[in-house]
Amino acid sequence: MSQAFDVVVIGAGPGGYIAAIRAAQLGFKVACIDEWKNAAGGPAPGGTCTNVGCIPSKALLQSSEHFDHANHHFAEHGISTGTVKMDVAKMLGRKDTVVKQNNDGILYLFKKNKITFFHGRGSFAQANAEGYDILVKGDKEETIKATQVIVATGSNARALPGADFDETQILSNDGALRIGAVPKKLGLIGAGVIGLEMGSVWRRLGAEVTVLEGLPTFLGAVDQQIAKEAKKAFDKQGLKIEMGVKVGEIKTTKKGVNVAYTTAKGEEVSLDVDKLIVSIGRVPNTSGLNAEAVKLKLDDRGAVVVDDECRTNLKGVWAVGDVVRGPMLAHKAEEEGVAVAERIAGQHGHVNFNTIPWVIYTHPEIAWVGRTEEQLKADGVAYKAGTFPFLANGRARALGDTTGMVKFLADATTDEILGVHIVGPMASELISEAVVAMEFKASAEDIARICHAHPSLSEATKEAALAVDKRTLNF
Repeated sequence: MSQAFDVVVIGAGPGGYIAAIRAAQLGFKVACIDEWKNAAGGPAPGGTCTNVGCIPSKALLQSSEHFDHANHHFAEHGISTGTVKMDVAKMLGRKDTVVKQNNDGILYLFKKNKITFFHGRGSFAQANAEGYDILVKGDKEETIKATQVIVATGSNARALPGADFDETQILSNDGALRIGAVPKKLGLIGAGVIGLEMGSVWRRLGAEVTVLEGLPTFLGAVDQQIAKEAKKAFDKQGLKIEMGVKVGEIKTTKKGVNVAYTTAKGEEVSLDVDKLIVSIGRVPNTSGLNAEAVKLKLDDRGAVVVDDECRTNLKGVWAVGDVVRGPMLAHKAEEEGVAVAERIAGQHGHVNFNTIPWVIYTHPEIAWVGRTEEQLKADGVAYKAGTFPFLANGRARALGDTTGMVKFLADATTDEILGVHIVGPMASELISEAVVAMEFKASAEDIARICHAHPSLSEATKEAALAVDKRTLNF
């Protein structure tokens, strides 16, 4: 006889496993299905984020940053190290250990919350009188019953036509995290989050990195004052970024990969690299879900169609995260997962898309929340802007990391904070204050009046808020 559950979650990425935990906390009998495998063939819950995305990339960024500091910055602190070498295999091993710790942590949370975990691929079999039959294909094949289903199957890397991923020479984010030796020349197509982060890792370790971007504007979604400041820093580091290019034929050779492209000025270029990372976005992962069996509606991108509350066209079926509309961010998926579990319980789960933070973990880090100056101008919103450079921040000077600034945008009449944009040290941590402030409809004056610890990087946030009213104290 098939096991029956109140809630079955398909996918154990950030949206899926968090939805399962919240549903269990609310008293439901919950199952979660996930097919990710580790090197030994065992379960590896956590989705793209944990296995080939957020977590391993941050591990490599940290290792490469330590290497960069040892080579270029320790001396100014009076630290002599001699010749510094990077053991790439050991670096990758540490990355794998960090990933496994996160995998094991999720399995522990399932056990703690009495969630039944199925290791395999979940798909719709058919609708039944109480809900849905869900087929699980793993070491064995079985069918379970669900009253409510949450689809959280994530996304896959989008390949360039004619340049399929072989994960040896032409790499997705997966292969980019498993490069076994520092390439002499590395090419990247796409100057987005993955391109910049992976380019930064291998540039620090000694690769000559060229990033090709088709759009004419660098980081077009970012406030352009912040983007330009970041671009200056990347240029200084030796990260070669070409904007407005048109990529042509890509050929693999015995030595590597050849990329033909046309520059923004119309010049024809032939680029030879040892490895090529393609990071041109991601596509919803609904292949194998068997959506047609229950008439689950998908859009022309393959995404599950949902309303503002993540309801699909089917009663009792929900979808969250990368597989639906909205930004493909792990924390957005988590918030949707919690909200859906609460809605199933009859509560009023809520996700505010206007206060979802964005972060790029390069050096300097880039983080923002709310609207950019360009968006406010386009919308005809009257605003005030205030900026404060880390160059004038005592803690940044002590850290030896004074690149960048904090920028506040506030309503010209009410002073309500409309956007906060940061490029500089620990921007990923500093942005949280802005998210909280915007959730509570704070004004720039509110932040300006709050006492911030001295010396701290967060003082730059206070000073930028003061700058909205043209009354900074330290610049």
